[in-house]
Amino acid sequence: MFQRFFTAVVATACVLGVQTSAHSQTNPPSYWQDVQKRGVLKCGAAIAPPYVIRDIKTGQYSGVFADLCREFGEKVLGVKVDMVDTNWDNIVAGLQSGRWDLAMALNRTPKRSLAVAYSRSAWDYEIDALYDKANPKFATAPKSLSDVDKAGTTIAVVSGTAADQLLTAQIKKATMLRLPDTDATRLGLTSHRADIYFDDADVNAPFAATDEKRWVAFHPNPAIAKQGIAFALRRNADVSDLQTLDIFIENKQAIGEVAALGKTYLKAPQANAK
Repeated sequence: MFQRFFTAVVATACVLGVQTSAHSQTNPPSYWQDVQKRGVLKCGAAIAPPYVIRDIKTGQYSGVFADLCREFGEKVLGVKVDMVDTNWDNIVAGLQSGRWDLAMALNRTPKRSLAVAYSRSAWDYEIDALYDKANPKFATAPKSLSDVDKAGTTIAVVSGTAADQLLTAQIKKATMLRLPDTDATRLGLTSHRADIYFDDADVNAPFAATDEKRWVAFHPNPAIAKQGIAFALRRNADVSDLQTLDIFIENKQAIGEVAALGKTYLKAPQANAK
C-alpha cells in the first residue's frame, strides 16, 4: 500500500515538474525584459508643451514626460531612450503596433483604457479655453460650454487630443476646427480663423500670459474634463510591469521632482516648441 502511494506521489511530482518546466520555457519575457533585451526604450512623442516639447533647431525633446521617460529608461531599465515623432491622431495606433513602448502624456479616459494600459497619473489635467477680448461674439463673457456652442462660432482644437474627443461629443451648433498641433491652433486663434481655442489649462496659461490685455481664459462651469495625465503601455503589459513604472512615478512625485519639472517648463518660453 505504502509503495503504491509513494509511486503515485513521485509520478504526480514528475508530471507537475514537466508541466512547470514547459510553462517556464514558453512563458514570454515581461514587457520591460523585452525592452532590456533590445537595449532601447522607445517613447512615442506627440507635441504638448509643457509635457512634450521639441526644439525646432536641434530636434531634441524635453518636457515633464519626456524627462521622466528618459530617466526611467536610462536609470531604471538601464537602456538607451529613443524619442519617436508622432502626432495625437496616431499615438495610440503606434503604441498598439509596437512602434514605441510608451506613449507619453496621454489623458486617462475610459475609452482609451479599452485600447491601452495606463500608468498612474503623473499630472492633473483640466480643459479650459482662450479667446480674444475684442471678439464681439464674447461681449458677454461665457460661463458654460453652451455659451460658446452657437452657430457662427468656430472652436479650434488639436486633432486627436482628449479635448477634441470630448468637445466633439458635446458641441452641436458651433464649428470645430481641428488642426495638427498647438502652434497651428494658436495661429488659428490669432489670425481669427477660430474664435476660441480649447486645450489643457496648463498649456494655455503661458500663451495667455504673453498678452494679458488681449487673451481671456475661459473656465467652463461645469468643467469639461478633469483627468489625470499618464504614460500608456500596450495592453499585454502585466500588473508587475505597470507596478514598476507606477513606483517610479510615485517616488518622483514624493520628492517633488515632478512638480519641479512642471514649474520649470510652465515658465519656459515656448517659442522653440513645435
